[in-house]
Amino acid sequence: MHDIEPFYAWRHEYIASEDEWSPFYGKEYSEFEFTNCIYNYYIHPQWDEIGSPTLYIKILYTDYEAGYCVIEMIGEWNDAINNDIMYLKRNIIEHLMSHGIDKFILIGENILNYHYSDDAYYQEWFEDIEKGWIVAINFRDHVVREFEKANIDYYIAFGGTLNHLEWRLFSPHQLFDKVTSLLMKRLSP
Repeated sequence: MHDIEPFYAWRHEYIASEDEWSPFYGKEYSEFEFTNCIYNYYIHPQWDEIGSPTLYIKILYTDYEAGYCVIEMIGEWNDAINNDIMYLKRNIIEHLMSHGIDKFILIGENILNYHYSDDAYYQEWFEDIEKGWIVAINFRDHVVREFEKANIDYYIAFGGTLNHLEWRLFSPHQLFDKVTSLLMKRLSP
């Protein structure tokens, strides 16, 4: 797991640690010192802590004018034991929402498992972003099945085309436009 780096091809456009409004503003990273683990496996030092022992993220891009954020995730999303959605919502999402972000693209290729507890934080997040949305792209099939069993599709759009999106081929703005277009198609009769 220590070889899995967050996506870095957009760094010429955005770096969360250099963004005054980012929850990670001013953070300094080491390329050589591995300190964070998911269970007994070290992860690359470029991943950011959110308060959970099993879930880490990287804010890849934020556009305050358009009101969206792209967040890549790694680890185990465990609401049952660690209440990871609480950490994500309280420590990251609420900070971003306070600066006008109401559209969230979550990238989950590196989420290994999902364990559900209840939908209170999902519902709260959804209600807090009245005109916005939450989209999960490229989560593993077994994780998507767990999302479906948990019925969080009322709050987060996932599956179908969103689960096989070659997002690395896009610029952040192109990805946002593509995701927005796919959502509009889902909502159209």
